[in-house]
Amino acid sequence: MRERRSWPTMLVASALTVSCAIVAGVGASAALAELTRQPSQQELRQAAATEIARRWRVWPAGRIFPATVAYTGEQGGAERARRVGISARTDCVAAVDAALRETMKAARCQGVLRATYLDALQGIVVTVGVAAFPDAGAADSAAAALPQGGKPAPGLRALSFPRTVADRFTAAGRQVATVRRAGPYLVMTTAGQTDGRPARALGRQRPTMFTFTGDLADRIAKELLNPVLPNCAAKEFQC
Repeated sequence: MRERRSWPTMLVASALTVSCAIVAGVGASAALAELTRQPSQQELRQAAATEIARRWRVWPAGRIFPATVAYTGEQGGAERARRVGISARTDCVAAVDAALRETMKAARCQGVLRATYLDALQGIVVTVGVAAFPDAGAADSAAAALPQGGKPAPGLRALSFPRTVADRFTAAGRQVATVRRAGPYLVMTTAGQTDGRPARALGRQRPTMFTFTGDLADRIAKELLNPVLPNCAAKEFQC
């Protein structure tokens, strides 16, 4: 009787062994397929968005702030602004006026890159700032707290460089500001005149003399958001 009962037990054990082998085989095949499949469109879009949000960290500063930036002059001609220098500091607190620091913290500002440019005639100095945030919503929140109508304060702090044409650019000399939303970034400018004259000491201004500062912000913002085809093998992307 005992020998007769052992056959069903052996058959059940064999069936379980075969089932486990099949399950293991299916699992291995699924894992292999997952490892070798091409990324989905959603994954590619996410990888591209992640790469854009990391550009302020991984791109060389000279790529974000090129040596020259094209703009349209006051008379409509093509001109180029020349970069004077780039700040080594990236902390948010150092880049903006005290009245904006809590706003930047609340919006989870990750860093602010700044560079200063001169117009083609070297009469106007412009500091450009790229403020990085976790996402576009946080950037929008910070933008809403900035003054409207081109008012320069409270806003981006002027960045001067000793022994250059831009060495007189100070907070008092800021005359106009712009801000551009660019995904998880805000591209801000603040501008004045190279002689350092305070804004309050100026008489009637030409309304178009600072218009080109928006061109600088637009071109830098465009490059920051310029989409590239994700390369999942490259370190810049996280597919």
